[in-house]
Amino acid sequence: MSSEVVLEINNIAKTFHTGFFRKKVHAVRSVSFEIQRGEIFGLVGPNGAGKSTTIKMLLGLVRPDRGEIRMFGQPINDDVSLRNRIGYLPENPMLYEHLNALELLDFYGGLFGLSRRDRRARSLELLELVGLSHTLDRPVSKFSKGMKQRAGIAQALINDPDLVILDEPQSGLDPLGRREIRDLVLELRKSGKTILFCSHILPDVQDICDRVAMMYQGEVKNSGFLHELISSETLYYELYVRNWRGELAPMLGDSALEIVQVGELTRIQLDGASEPEAIINMLSAEDVQIESLQPHKESLEDVFLRGAIASPNERAAPNQSASAPQ
Repeated sequence: MSSEVVLEINNIAKTFHTGFFRKKVHAVRSVSFEIQRGEIFGLVGPNGAGKSTTIKMLLGLVRPDRGEIRMFGQPINDDVSLRNRIGYLPENPMLYEHLNALELLDFYGGLFGLSRRDRRARSLELLELVGLSHTLDRPVSKFSKGMKQRAGIAQALINDPDLVILDEPQSGLDPLGRREIRDLVLELRKSGKTILFCSHILPDVQDICDRVAMMYQGEVKNSGFLHELISSETLYYELYVRNWRGELAPMLGDSALEIVQVGELTRIQLDGASEPEAIINMLSAEDVQIESLQPHKESLEDVFLRGAIASPNERAAPNQSASAPQ
């Protein structure tokens, strides 16, 4: 049975006119991708790539100049009620900080027409889900950054949406806060939600997303499953040893990319094409003590940076996903 397409974006573009002379700004030039039911789809790109404008268009806040956006099989502009099936967390959520978390969710639930009893039940359920059930009497103004982000996610879920759009949900959070948000997003997928996850924190995108689309200068230049985009080849090895002697360096030849003394240890960076076992055996025979050997493979950040610094003609994806025509 084929998967249901929750969101389909086909070749959308948006140009704004700014300033006294109405200068053209091509915010989005060509964006196409689709999101299947139940997946976490990552949308990444440098500042100014057009991610926020793309999100505004699929929310119906901005109309595209061309192209089509279909949600749950229908054009988004044909049926306003489709928005009832969307939950949205903006990058900088503007919460009513004089309210406590329960009052805040009660307010948003009222906007969706939920009854008073349903609003309270749903609010308590969500506060438990996002880990804020202990803050019922505390105003939002007293929340930490991470707590405000979790409250923002709760308001995005008040209508029990099928599609959840999270724009930079981990922005400004410490590692613990990032982990909490990441775990929460994974829990949402377990509950059957489809998630569009927009973030600059690429290690977290790599950890939780099924597929990603990379935007540069208003275009999707690379997209697909992570295993399609990220090479499995080893870039380099990191070897830590004791009892290193400088006269041993010629034995490593071109395999040694860098040798650095780190306290009592020596860090040797070996080329990914080298044979680490043979090198370890050779060094052990010279009474060098091996502490650790760590292979380093390509990450999503490497793929991203490679595309960000390449010229437009060099950014063509070697494994372009069929779901994102260019």
